[in-house]
Amino acid sequence: MSILQGFAPERVLHYFEEICSIPHGSGDTDRISDYCVNVAKNLGLDVTKDALNNVIIKKPASKGYESHEPIIIQGHLDMVCEKDADCDLDFSTDGLRLGVDGDWIYAKGTTLGGDDGIAVAMALAVLEDETLPHPPIEAVFTTDEETGMYGAEGIDVSGLKGKLLLNIDSECEGILTVSCAGGARAEIEIPLTAESNSLPCKKIVFKGLQGGHSGVEIDKGRINADVLMGQFFKELPDGCRIVDAFGGTKDNAIPSRAEGIVATPWDLSQIAAEFAAKNRPDTDPGLVIEISDAETATICYDEASTRRIGEFLTTVPNGIQAMSKNIDGLVQTSLNLGQLRCDNHTLTATFSVRSSVGAEKKELLKKLESVAEKFGGSFDSHGDYPAWEYKEDSILRDTMIRVYREQYGKEPVVEAIHAGLECGFFCDKIPGLDAVSFGPDMKDIHTPRERLNIPSVARTYAYLCNILKEL
Repeated sequence: MSILQGFAPERVLHYFEEICSIPHGSGDTDRISDYCVNVAKNLGLDVTKDALNNVIIKKPASKGYESHEPIIIQGHLDMVCEKDADCDLDFSTDGLRLGVDGDWIYAKGTTLGGDDGIAVAMALAVLEDETLPHPPIEAVFTTDEETGMYGAEGIDVSGLKGKLLLNIDSECEGILTVSCAGGARAEIEIPLTAESNSLPCKKIVFKGLQGGHSGVEIDKGRINADVLMGQFFKELPDGCRIVDAFGGTKDNAIPSRAEGIVATPWDLSQIAAEFAAKNRPDTDPGLVIEISDAETATICYDEASTRRIGEFLTTVPNGIQAMSKNIDGLVQTSLNLGQLRCDNHTLTATFSVRSSVGAEKKELLKKLESVAEKFGGSFDSHGDYPAWEYKEDSILRDTMIRVYREQYGKEPVVEAIHAGLECGFFCDKIPGLDAVSFGPDMKDIHTPRERLNIPSVARTYAYLCNILKEL
C-alpha cells in the first residue's frame, strides 16, 4: 500500500514514492535512470540516456506556447546513502522504508533522498500533466552530483535549446539561489628531513573546535585546527622537534581537531594553557589543548624541517580572501586547509579553493603554487568546477520574484551561496544561460534524520507550475 496516498500534490508524491523504492545512491544510478527513461517512453516523449546515466526528456509546448523559448528543468538522480548503526537496509538492493510524521516524510533509519528525488518527481509530474500551460520543456536529470557533480560535468548539452534553467535542488522554500562558487582541490607537498631522536615525546591534541562546512560556514570566523597547530609549533621553545602532525578529514570541512607529537626536553603544559587562553575566540569557546606523554620516537624531523612546518602552516593563505561587491555579506573567494599529514618525510596539505569569480580562483591557485615553490615543494590541483556567476540582468529571476510575490503575498529571499552547484557547469556549457535554483523545505539532509515537508512540496510545485505559465 502507498504510504503517501491521499497527500497532495498526488502525482508528485506518487513519483517520489516510486523513486524511493528504487536503489539510487551515487554511483548506482542505472535503475533510476532506466526508470525515468521508461516514464518518458510511456508518455510518448523524446528521451535520451548517455553513458553516465544522465537523462534528457523533451516535451513539446502546450497549445498557445509553441513560440515561447524552451525551459530547462533540472535535478539530479543520485542520493546520499547514510543509515543508523542498527539499520539493516541494504542501499544496493532495498528501497527506502518511508514514514509520515505529521507534515513530514522521512525514511526509517536512513536518509530520505529528498535531495534531489523530489526535484525529479516534480519534473516528471510536469511532463505527465496535459492540462498545464507551458513552453517547450527540456527535463535534464544528472547523476553523481553528491560525489562530485560528474554527471553535470560530462553531459552533452549540444541538443538543448533552452536558455532558461530552473534547478530544483534547494532545500529551503522561499529562497531563490542565483549564484554559486566554483572551486578546485589543491594539494601541496613539502619535503622534510628526519634525524635520530632520544628525547621524550609529548602528544598535543587540539580539540573542542566548531569546524564546519568550508563554503557556507567559512564566514563564521571559526578556528582551523591545522592552522592553529602551526601557530603553536612556531612558538615552541628551542630544542623541540616535530615527530608527527595531522589534522582534518576532508578538504571541504574546516578541521575541528588536529594532533601533533613533539620530541622535547620541556614540559609543554603551561605553554599550551597560555597559548589556548590567548587563542580562544568567541567563535570557538570550547578550544582545548591537551598535553600527554607519548612513546619516545627514534626518529624526528630536524630543526630546519620543524621550523619549515610551522612557517608553512602560518604562511599559506587560509579563509576568506575576498567579499562580493554585488551581494552584501557574500564570500566571493576563499580557501580552506582541510587536511594535513606528515608521512614518509613529506608534509602534505590539501585545500578546498572556492570563488564565484573564475579569475580570482585561478589567481588563488597560483598563489598556492608560489607558496609551494617558496618551501621547496610541489603543487597540484584537480577536481575543478566552474562558478555560476551572478547575472545582473535576469529575466528569469525577475519573473520568479514577481510570481512568488503574487502566489505568496511576500518577497522571496534572493541569495548566492559560497558552495558549488550543478548550475555552474550548465552556465559554463551554455553561453548566456539564465538560471535560478529553488526547492521545498527539507531538514537534516544527508543524515538519517532527513525529512521533507509535504505542504511545502505542494506550494513549491504550484510555484513551479505558475512560473511555467508565465515564461
